[in-house]
Amino acid sequence: MEKKINVGVLGCTGAVGQKLIALLENHPWFETTEVAASENSAGQKYSERVNWKEAKAIPENVKGMTIKKCGDKLNAKILFSGLDSSVAGEIEDYYANEGYAVISNSKNHRMTGDVPLIIPEINHSHFEIINIQRKRFSKGGFIVTNPNCSTIVMVLALYPIYKNFGLEKVIVSTMQAISGAGYPGVPSLDIIGNVVPYIKDEEEKMQTEPLKIFGELEGDKINFADFTLSAMCNRVPVQNGHTTSISFKTRKPATKEAIIKSFNEYEHLGLPFSPEKVLQYFDDPARPQPTLDLYNGNGMTVSVGNLRECNVLDWKMTAFGHNTIRGAAGAAILNAEYLVKNEYLK
Repeated sequence: MEKKINVGVLGCTGAVGQKLIALLENHPWFETTEVAASENSAGQKYSERVNWKEAKAIPENVKGMTIKKCGDKLNAKILFSGLDSSVAGEIEDYYANEGYAVISNSKNHRMTGDVPLIIPEINHSHFEIINIQRKRFSKGGFIVTNPNCSTIVMVLALYPIYKNFGLEKVIVSTMQAISGAGYPGVPSLDIIGNVVPYIKDEEEKMQTEPLKIFGELEGDKINFADFTLSAMCNRVPVQNGHTTSISFKTRKPATKEAIIKSFNEYEHLGLPFSPEKVLQYFDDPARPQPTLDLYNGNGMTVSVGNLRECNVLDWKMTAFGHNTIRGAAGAAILNAEYLVKNEYLK
């Protein structure tokens, strides 16, 4: 690319905003030129306002930036939103209406009819609905969303099975890292040596988002996939990485060998954040694990293992992925890369 595209980060001081800024450092296509947050942060120097929690230092080009207020005009073509859901909806609508491409990690617009909910290795055809969405934003902007972090792990593991054999029923239990709760997140006395068997809105997201992702785009709408999901979500004392235990019933008979073979059918997208392996299968029944598999594919690979027969449904397996990279900031960046490569930006 001859010249990098200017991008901004909304919600720049939060956990997702920080991860976006860290991952965008030295990106071959994108240059972070703006950071924006609430009125409480606006006008302050980024390095002096942020409570930086990433393992590497604040990128030099961002450190001295003055934080703008969400709603200000921004010198950027793409805006990555790591905003809290309490404010994200209105702000993202505003910027889309002002002509920006908004790539959102927030939940607010995921189920909006003309907003694509994208994992590009699965449903990149849904990007086409942007052309419908643009009609309601006067300056040609749009919003693209990525799914919930635990949904992404489950869906990437299930899609080859859905595509080849169909799905009737899915039951999933999650063991979700504390980083998924942001910062300061779950109080230490609530999580150390404990499991919290409730995460607000998480079950509903996991039970609805896959149906839109696996759905078929027809004209100006997405027809949702037809199968049933039941999710049980737990917060566990792991810093990073969501583990999911998945049982599923297929519509067509499937052998273990055929299911494992299907895991290799994902195509490499040829994008900077595309992992060499979208799914990595382990024969070892003790894999995947957070301490061993967190950074497979630079955090963008979902690891799967221990596929075996289920006494209630047909099959069961474990799937694991990095919740703040593949499940959040990295997913948003990958969506933006796909938009650029396929000329969706005007």
